[in-house]
Amino acid sequence: MNNSPHIIDVIIPAYNEEQSINSVIEEIPKDIVRNIYVCNNASTDTTAQVAAAAGAIVLDQPLKGYGNACLKGLEYINQMDIKPDIVVFLDGDHSDYPEEMPTLIEQISSHGKQLVIGSRALGDMEQGSMMPQQIFGNWLATTLIKLFYGYTFTDLGPFRAVTYDALQLIDMKDKDFGWTVEMQVKAAKLKLKCVEVPVRYRKRIGISKVSGTIKGTFMAGYKILWTIFKFI
Repeated sequence: MNNSPHIIDVIIPAYNEEQSINSVIEEIPKDIVRNIYVCNNASTDTTAQVAAAAGAIVLDQPLKGYGNACLKGLEYINQMDIKPDIVVFLDGDHSDYPEEMPTLIEQISSHGKQLVIGSRALGDMEQGSMMPQQIFGNWLATTLIKLFYGYTFTDLGPFRAVTYDALQLIDMKDKDFGWTVEMQVKAAKLKLKCVEVPVRYRKRIGISKVSGTIKGTFMAGYKILWTIFKFI
């Protein structure tokens, strides 16, 4: 039951997360959330079945790509009669701490923010939870965003809350690795009210599909930089 004054929906992109998705869903504070959408991104395991059994609404997205999965969730929400006030994004690998969601929501409900980033850089990162190339990539990307767009971020963290109205303004398009940075760059260009809050971060369950491979790391880095320069 949603006891929050706001309607809050959660979008979780998931690709082969059968080992972790149940824990992620269980740790989401159900008293403030209306719906949990697990966007099943061409999984070849039982992610969809586990998520459904845990109480999530499973949306199948056969087109691979982190952004494609998130866009599937937004497409579903956009067709609903009653839209959410706030949409929360988090990963399905159990690296985020879903129970910290109220901290992000409070920045919107009590302080009028439009986009809230859960910053791993400002919070407590478990040793080994982020690869060195991820930490450097975050630093480089956020430094460039400050240089070109005048907004200070410390992280491109996946755990974030954004108002539905802001999402409509941002008009997300990215289909893969550039999803998080596109949201932040466009928010900066639109002069939206953004803030970061410290969040904890732990080692994911399973192997990363991006930072766990050389190709994935290179492609993600290239796409992030391309996205930053694209909107200048």
